[in-house]
Amino acid sequence: MPEVRNHTFDELSIGQRAESSRTVTMEDVRLFAAASGDHNPLHLDPAYAASTRFGGCIAHGMFSGGLISAVLAMQMPGPGTIYLGQSLAFRLPVKIGDTLTVQLTVANKEPRRRQVTLDCLVLNQHGKKVVTGTAEVIAPAERETVTIAAAPG
Repeated sequence: MPEVRNHTFDELSIGQRAESSRTVTMEDVRLFAAASGDHNPLHLDPAYAASTRFGGCIAHGMFSGGLISAVLAMQMPGPGTIYLGQSLAFRLPVKIGDTLTVQLTVANKEPRRRQVTLDCLVLNQHGKKVVTGTAEVIAPAERETVTIAAAPG
């Protein structure tokens, strides 16, 4: 099983970055709909979605938010991170088949609470911003390496 090591508050520095990419599939959208309960036909019904200004199915906006959460939880700061808040602006639709790259950058550190502000950017395969925003977290105090459990399914 794979292992992941976190980054403690003291190890993080302003400007430090983490990045991850993923290609969005219709199965991703279906699973997100099942987990969230959001069954908007814009996401799931190709005939309906074709009649909209998007011309086809698009991913839920919060799917991109979930990808940001995954980078926070698995890379930086990593396991042990406590999510305090998120501010997101959805700039462009995410279409099935788009490859999204999440980029997180440490923007500010507040030592009293080990609070970290990260700038969040999600780009599509054309380098266009699809999501921008910030995340507020409490970074772990101690370094740890954890074994990642297999995902269901």
